[in-house]
Amino acid sequence: MSNSTLHQLRGTGVAIVTPFDEKEQIDFPALGNIINFLIKGGVEYIVSLGTTGETPVLDKSEKKDILQFTYETVAGRIPVVAGIGGNYTKAVIQELEQLPLDKAAAILSVSPAYNKPSQEGIYLHYRSMAESSPLPILLYNVPGRTGRNMTADTTLRLATLSNIVGIKEASGMMDQCAVILQEKPENFLVISGDDALSLPLLAAGMDGVISVAANAYPAAFSSMVRYCLAGNFDEARIINNRLLPVYDLLFAENNPAGVKAFLHLQGLLKNQLRLPLVPLSQPIFDNVQKCWEALQNN
Repeated sequence: MSNSTLHQLRGTGVAIVTPFDEKEQIDFPALGNIINFLIKGGVEYIVSLGTTGETPVLDKSEKKDILQFTYETVAGRIPVVAGIGGNYTKAVIQELEQLPLDKAAAILSVSPAYNKPSQEGIYLHYRSMAESSPLPILLYNVPGRTGRNMTADTTLRLATLSNIVGIKEASGMMDQCAVILQEKPENFLVISGDDALSLPLLAAGMDGVISVAANAYPAAFSSMVRYCLAGNFDEARIINNRLLPVYDLLFAENNPAGVKAFLHLQGLLKNQLRLPLVPLSQPIFDNVQKCWEALQNN
């Protein structure tokens, strides 16, 4: 990946949702509206087929259709990063070969979940991917979902491989993030995966955020990130403080039920998810509505 492309993946990326209609089919008109909403809001890039996109409940043909539609709708205006990951290395490599990646800028790949590999297993998984991938790879560490933290040592070991160019770090461990930032290669991107911790992580030296909250508040969130990257933390704190209630509600029950509730209130999609995920319970949805109304009035 060239330095210019690395620069494009600084700032705010959005782990975009997958809208569904009442029959739980992909709602492509809604997806198009959301993509345009995000681009108008000023985000730097879109991550398609991430966890927020409910990829565990999408089949291969749906993933292909979503990627193709996303490329066509984005139409080169901003980069698209494709999410491809899993807990069976051979199957992940096959997906790299089968999905349309000609218009993607990079791959975001989550560390293997559920089978809880050792650090050596995580390293070899990503090394095998790097050797097979047609695109640069962003690692993704989210132990709250995968059940296994990828340590700073493993991240730094992987950072020496030529086709691995960065990490989305969502461990919530500030000390681990600090070690990675201190010891990483110069052109290795370190991106926050925690909306609520993004301001302090950006202050520590991270290059941006791959955000859930920016689905619903792209202009505000991306402005906050840009202020941080420019060193203007006074302005960044003002925006971040306004968004703090949003961060709490996004993950009150499950992701993406929280952000889909916010998007539903904005008229951008139907409040539909696929089992085993369900929409927010009524008390939490009521709190989302109160939060949304309060932000509308401020």
